[in-house]
Amino acid sequence: MTKSIIQSIEALFFDFDGVLVDSTRTKKKAFETLFKDFSDEIIKAVVRYHKLHGGISRVEKIRHAHANIIKNPLTEKGVMEWSARYSDLVVQEVIRVPWIKGAKAFLDAYSSKLPVFVISGTPETELKYVVDQRKMGHYFKETLGSPVKKTEHIRSVLEKYSLAPEQCVFIGDALTDYNAALETGLYFIGIQSDVNFPDTVVPLPDCQGLESAIKNLCPAF
Repeated sequence: MTKSIIQSIEALFFDFDGVLVDSTRTKKKAFETLFKDFSDEIIKAVVRYHKLHGGISRVEKIRHAHANIIKNPLTEKGVMEWSARYSDLVVQEVIRVPWIKGAKAFLDAYSSKLPVFVISGTPETELKYVVDQRKMGHYFKETLGSPVKKTEHIRSVLEKYSLAPEQCVFIGDALTDYNAALETGLYFIGIQSDVNFPDTVVPLPDCQGLESAIKNLCPAF
């Protein structure tokens, strides 16, 4: 979307992993470690599913892996136990990973000028802990995660703050993010990942070009 059609921007919505912090490799490695006792074929299939479904919760990915790849569904208690093991593998690593290039500078420049929301597939309690430990909380109006779906969060935020969806932008790196923006009427800017976005989306390599991309949508930004 490069046509200048937004008169003004009311709010920005960001995914977290791979968009603000460089944690995608960390989370991929965690799935490899989590399923290390299975065959290489199964590990590759699990990682492939994880990469193709960025933005959904690890609970859904773990449930899918056991039910549809391993063909041995977990009980809900088992899903929660595996999810807790995954959290143990990633939390401290995600606290330490660097920012995505340009992300901090962008937030430094704009988070005081308009509301910024984080909408992530990470469990909300864990997400807020990571944000707090990284000293990022002051950038965001709200930090929202799973188990609530991204579309539900977006609709709730739009209503709560009386925001017009056609004057908001979602910045994400997954088809889940793109679809959430599409379903809720937000504009979308993609950040490069392993996902093949529709031809209408030309993703940025990182956040260094984010200001220019938004100004292409809204020259008054």
